[in-house]
Amino acid sequence: MAKKKLLSPDYIFETSWEVCNKVGGIYTVLSTRAKTLQDEHLDKLFFIGPDFWKENESPFFKEDKKLLKDWKEKAISMGLSVRVGRWIIPGSPIAILVDFKPFQNSEILNQVYYSAWEHFRVDSMLAYGDYDEAAAFGIAAGKVMESLYNYIIKVEKKAKVVAHFNEWMTAFGLFYIKRKLPKVATIFTTHATTIGRSIAGNGKPLYDHLSAYNGDQMARELNVVSKHSVEKAVAHYCDAFTTVSDITAKECEQLLDRKVDLVIPNGFENGFVPSTEVAFEKKRKQARKILTSVTEKLIGYKVSKDAVFVGTCGRYEYKNKGIDVFIDSLNCLAKKDKLEREVIGFVCVPAYIKGPRLDLQDVLKQKNQTSGLPFNFLTHELYEPYNDNVSNAIRWFGLENKPEDKVKIVFIPSYLNGNDGIFNKDYYDLLIGFDLTIYPSYYEPWGYTPLESIAFSIPTITTNLSGFGQWVNAEKDEKKSGVYVISRTDYNYHEVKEQIANTILEFVNLQENEVEMKRNSAKSLSLQALWQNFISYYKEAYHFALMKKKF
Repeated sequence: MAKKKLLSPDYIFETSWEVCNKVGGIYTVLSTRAKTLQDEHLDKLFFIGPDFWKENESPFFKEDKKLLKDWKEKAISMGLSVRVGRWIIPGSPIAILVDFKPFQNSEILNQVYYSAWEHFRVDSMLAYGDYDEAAAFGIAAGKVMESLYNYIIKVEKKAKVVAHFNEWMTAFGLFYIKRKLPKVATIFTTHATTIGRSIAGNGKPLYDHLSAYNGDQMARELNVVSKHSVEKAVAHYCDAFTTVSDITAKECEQLLDRKVDLVIPNGFENGFVPSTEVAFEKKRKQARKILTSVTEKLIGYKVSKDAVFVGTCGRYEYKNKGIDVFIDSLNCLAKKDKLEREVIGFVCVPAYIKGPRLDLQDVLKQKNQTSGLPFNFLTHELYEPYNDNVSNAIRWFGLENKPEDKVKIVFIPSYLNGNDGIFNKDYYDLLIGFDLTIYPSYYEPWGYTPLESIAFSIPTITTNLSGFGQWVNAEKDEKKSGVYVISRTDYNYHEVKEQIANTILEFVNLQENEVEMKRNSAKSLSLQALWQNFISYYKEAYHFALMKKKF
């Protein structure tokens, strides 16, 4: 049977709050996918992001004043403050950073909100927090796209253009394009719904009762009316509505009253992983050395040479990401009689910090140390240590890091960007040192962190409530022993923590050759999720959106 020919865009505009701005998982989605798109579309791919790098330049952006010089001059003459350059990632795609602050004044925003209500029924009356900022950026990104399109279309009259918007923060840009450039095909991707995340984060049972929830009603109850309203509207008015997993697709249909057009799962680009065994082992040894050193300086004594390093990383969503379960499972593990090896658990989630601990910096410079430090689990100084969920849980469970304790815990509440003051390593340069990672998520539309782990040959534990966990379960490959998918529901918290503790114990007791088999299995599975395999979903989305424009 002949394969259908898909419409392909001549130009792609894509915008996100996380273009050249590393704050969450969407950065990983875009930055790892960019090379695959760039290889095919070359410099007809444009990423548009926020420019708030005034005093300190973005480490992810390199300006090129010769790039798109003629267009830039016209954009500036129209009142847009833009910088053009390259995103410093594999593929080096063109990035346009726009200063959105000029659009963030009350007079402009009032007009924007009135127009959004008039044309799309977006209720901005109860907006608060980052809503104004997101609206201003959306409008700025939309104007950049308008200017770019008009510049291109003068030369290429019939150019097929796709504008891709990620998350509700870019929605006002899509509204602008819908009204100003009706020939541009629009795609909106929700990586997690505002109301779904809010329901889960507020301790309400999301899954067992999903069919009973009304999105509008819950938005009022949870005080997210405006964000929900704009997200619901953009889902209805885009040409192609997409999300990243089947589990989130169900959530969209129920809470946004709109069935998704396509599911476009998140792939990975393994260019971040050392390509040779020698380079890989060198990086791994370096990571383990610094993780060991920091742990020993905190607790004041040596850790076992055969200690097993387990970790959880990601955004600080205490319940949604399963950080609570991770700490609780370490407490359960500590009580297991059959645990014979030392286990050190690392919680790597950015929190509200003042900076690196000065006393820890001092002892890291010393060769000899006679005692541990106060707060001997904490690497950076928190502003409110007694209002911090992770710190409070560690104290609650009595994880005191005593010499006789088989299970220790270390809390790293800083972004691992290579300049945190303690490790001074990028996230991937520390991740590679772990033996096992654990992501017992309750709310996780996809789950990049476990995918990153297996790309680095690190076996991982996740749940069937994550898009990644569901993808693993759906794979027909029998060699999936590098990933443990725990069954989680709204009501089986205690079973999950016990099962995770038992799984860690099982892993700790494996023979060296069995561990190696699991590492190889993890790596093998990760190759199935490379962007070269998953980019086909995006091609379908581009085709779907372009078909709406009758190209």
